[in-house]
Amino acid sequence: MNIIIKQIELIERIDQLIRLQATGTPEDLAYRLGISKTKLYRVINTMKSLNAPIEYDITTQSFVYAEAVGFTFGFYKDKTSTRIINY
Repeated sequence: MNIIIKQIELIERIDQLIRLQATGTPEDLAYRLGISKTKLYRVINTMKSLNAPIEYDITTQSFVYAEAVGFTFGFYKDKTSTRIINY
């Protein structure tokens, strides 16, 4: 599988766990995802560079979003457009 797709899938999984406030500690999350803690922080920094307001909450011992955000990646059918392009 393409490396970019694997990275996106990893971001989607981390996003899901953050929304559930169920990441656990960085060590726990890295273990659960099967990656190193260093790689985990690289991915989180990538998410932050895409404007994800990620913080670590020591009370819940989980990464959380500081404000409500949405993340989506992929293509979908645009039902508002009937334009067909022929090449």
